[in-house]
Amino acid sequence: MIYVGTSGYSYEDWVGAYYPEDLPKKDWLSFYAREFSTCEVNFTYYRIPDPWTLERMARKTPPHFIFTVKAHQDMTHQREGNEAVFEQFVAALRPLLERGQFGCVLAQFPYSFHANQENRDYLRLFRERLPDLPVVVEFRNARWISPRTFELLRECDLGFCCVDQPRLKGLIPPVAEVTSSVAYVRFHGRNAAKWWQHEQAWERYDYTYSREELLEWVPKIERLDREAEQTFVFANNHWRGQAVDTARQLKLLLGTK
Repeated sequence: MIYVGTSGYSYEDWVGAYYPEDLPKKDWLSFYAREFSTCEVNFTYYRIPDPWTLERMARKTPPHFIFTVKAHQDMTHQREGNEAVFEQFVAALRPLLERGQFGCVLAQFPYSFHANQENRDYLRLFRERLPDLPVVVEFRNARWISPRTFELLRECDLGFCCVDQPRLKGLIPPVAEVTSSVAYVRFHGRNAAKWWQHEQAWERYDYTYSREELLEWVPKIERLDREAEQTFVFANNHWRGQAVDTARQLKLLLGTK
């Protein structure tokens, strides 16, 4: 089963570009869910949600709609003295789990998270603290790409997040790999000029994919889906709704609803 959506949905700059000018913000998710079957919740990276917030979000979507949820930054960037954060985070997911609308946790680690023994041990600890939840790991540092890493992820039942992004030295290349029951792909855009040097964070994701660029991923995603139980594909080139166009193209190319 392939689910296609966008990384986040609540962007002010989507008004006019995607959301109608007169659509109240409280109705954005319902509007989005008419077209897409999944969404990557990313505000949870900045603040731990309460269960009621995720419950209200789920109520605005159809029963088949699936949410993936990004881990809080203290879980991926702090990595010390954060056990209570894991407990709060898991408690907040309960409404999605009870409704059958939870896909997985996305753990996005920083570029500074190097491929060393200390961090391999932390990945094992990460799994221990989320023992019953599907988890997908996104690395930013290319040194993680190795058979040893994929073996570790399989050993820990952690999914590997495949990414499309600028082909810059040190960044993760467009590798397609399945290491758990969940396959995951994120399209960040290929704005190489703004990836490291930008004034605003959104500049990094200001990119419009061509059909030809997305076609490169179609056979990869189809293979991922054959090997996994669920496959999530998210467009993160979010500036002014470009992610919506990317997700729409991917749905057409992959033949998904």
